[in-house]
Amino acid sequence: MKQFSLRRLRIRAARVGAEVGEAVNMFAGVAAVWFGFTSLAFATYYIPSESMQPSLEVGDRIVVSKWAYGYSRHTLPLGLGSLLPENWDGRIGWGSPRRGDVVVLWDDRQDLTLIKRVIGVPGDIVAMREGRLFINGAQVDRTLIEARTYRENADPRDAVRVRLYEERLPGGRTHPIYERGDDNWLDEYGPEVVPAGHVFVMGDNRDNSADSRAPEGPGFVRFENIVGRAETVLYTFERCRHEDGLYCPRGRVWRGL
Repeated sequence: MKQFSLRRLRIRAARVGAEVGEAVNMFAGVAAVWFGFTSLAFATYYIPSESMQPSLEVGDRIVVSKWAYGYSRHTLPLGLGSLLPENWDGRIGWGSPRRGDVVVLWDDRQDLTLIKRVIGVPGDIVAMREGRLFINGAQVDRTLIEARTYRENADPRDAVRVRLYEERLPGGRTHPIYERGDDNWLDEYGPEVVPAGHVFVMGDNRDNSADSRAPEGPGFVRFENIVGRAETVLYTFERCRHEDGLYCPRGRVWRGL
């Protein structure tokens, strides 16, 4: 009788072991697929700040194409690229960012992942004069759309007044920007030449963005530090309250950036 009971226990243990092994293999396979997909194809990122308003808002989850320009250590998920030796700092590239692209990048100065818009490409001369953007000596066109008032997520007690413009970069690509005024802390800059293998980036919320203009910002961004190109907003959670006279953003999901 004891031998029969032991035999049954061994059979059950073997079955449990086989089921556990199958579960481990399944999860390992799922993890491998996820790792490969987020390293080589697409990944999602959360927007934590207001520097890219009105194109992106706090709480947006965006889709980023990692294969758009190529691969470097910074395209690896979960910050695994930081574990690689420092001399593994090259790039397998087949494309370069264009003016107007929205990119996710790694900022070495702050050890942070940022999202900004490419304004200058290698060889461009970038300057700001009284709040107006100049590229290669020519003032970039902007068209006033409307005035807006909204509450910031960082300090919702006070309303912020901005002007919404449509900016047209050389080559014809357009995007919206916010301006609080033309005499703020980063409204005078340059001129500076964008070095080879680098881009100059700015936030669409021009007076609330620590970007390539700012002393504490990322400066000229190396191609190797670009994680990928932001394509669209996958989903978002509306954070603002609907109040009379105040703008509450909506309608960004699945639209191009």
